[in-house]
Amino acid sequence: MTQAPPAESFRFPFPNPPAAGDVTEIAPGVLWARLPLPFRLNHINIFLIDDGDGWAVLDTGIANKVTQDLWEALAAGPLAGRRLTRLIVTHFHPDHIGLAGWLGERFGMPLLTTQSTYLQCLTISLSPGALDAPVYRDFYLRNGLKPESTAVVVTQGHGYLKMVTPLPPIFERIASGDKLKIGGRIFEVSIGEGHAPEQAMLYCAEDKLLFAADQVMEKISPNVSVWAADPHGDPLGLYLRSLEGMKARVPADVLVLPGHHRPFAGLHTRADELIAHHAHRCAAIQEAARQPKSAAELLPAIFHHPLDAHEMSFAFSEVLAHMNYMLRQGTLAWAEPENGIERVIAT
Repeated sequence: MTQAPPAESFRFPFPNPPAAGDVTEIAPGVLWARLPLPFRLNHINIFLIDDGDGWAVLDTGIANKVTQDLWEALAAGPLAGRRLTRLIVTHFHPDHIGLAGWLGERFGMPLLTTQSTYLQCLTISLSPGALDAPVYRDFYLRNGLKPESTAVVVTQGHGYLKMVTPLPPIFERIASGDKLKIGGRIFEVSIGEGHAPEQAMLYCAEDKLLFAADQVMEKISPNVSVWAADPHGDPLGLYLRSLEGMKARVPADVLVLPGHHRPFAGLHTRADELIAHHAHRCAAIQEAARQPKSAAELLPAIFHHPLDAHEMSFAFSEVLAHMNYMLRQGTLAWAEPENGIERVIAT
């Protein structure tokens, strides 16, 4: 987790989030709601965009009764009298897509999302038991996590991925460069990588609004993880390139509407801070790897607080993301394995 940005670099036009079951108007025809999450990151932002005779919905919250009840309260309260027209989901993580199936059925909304988002969530929804398969256990074990910790992570750490309702059987694909007309606005679809495959962001140039999902947030760096199905992938390299691409495409003075924490102005400054944050983490790993180390042994180099099973699965996979990036950059090299555990060493 990164430090909060300096106050002089940022502007927070809406310092106080809306209460549960309520909304805040952050631009004409754009509403901000907030839903709780049962994790250390304890909320998700939901946005509603004026869509003519109703509201287009951006993201859903996680699949549990608390979230369903809050959607019912929103529909009966501040959103009453206008229908929900369509659901746009930014990426496959359950806090963003968890209630897509239920919301679509409850309010008769079509689902718009990227192909990777739909397929990734569909795979998890149809085969939740696969998360406990031997390939996942082996992934942790060969990178140095102790058997008892591995047993907890694969049975409890992945549990949040199952917090989704069954997806609608059809969806409308959105892709990079698409233009979405929502009410009187035109939004360009932009894709961010690294945090989730093909994460969708929406940019309205005329009104200088960027719905940034989890790509850029006020206080935290989004999790950037390597997963068992792609053990040598480079999500951190993808994430850093996405940040540079965002700076090139989107002006610095947009209002950033993130998936978590407060809306803010200061996109380029925050992107530069995130780039520097990951450079700092790479430097800490390189220092810790002066002697051969496994991914598990490198965890304390960048995570300094106790981790529960949910947090451990993210932290462990994020260390691997930095390792894989540094192996490509040549600042780490493979060392001899020890007892079947893969290790790296600083070059």
